[in-house]
Amino acid sequence: MLHKLKLNISFCDPVCSGEKPFEIRKNDRGFQKGDLVQFIPVIKGKPVHHQIEDKTFKITYVMNGYGMENGFCVFGIKPYDERRAEFEY
Repeated sequence: MLHKLKLNISFCDPVCSGEKPFEIRKNDRGFQKGDLVQFIPVIKGKPVHHQIEDKTFKITYVMNGYGMENGFCVFGIKPYDERRAEFEY
């Protein structure tokens, strides 16, 4: 599944550089390991341009509970290039 998620512009550079390889989100979409994510950079909810628009990320891990507010999750992400995609069995 592909998720298109708004991302505050202040987090775009850290995600692109790999410094922030995770997201904390309300899990209202049923995020799963293996899902793909594309980010829409925003300032005050309005879309802006950033290099992250051209990137896709793959969810590598999803964690619920463990002290997080009910209904939220943390998921790990890594850059995903469909031209070099590894097939999962």
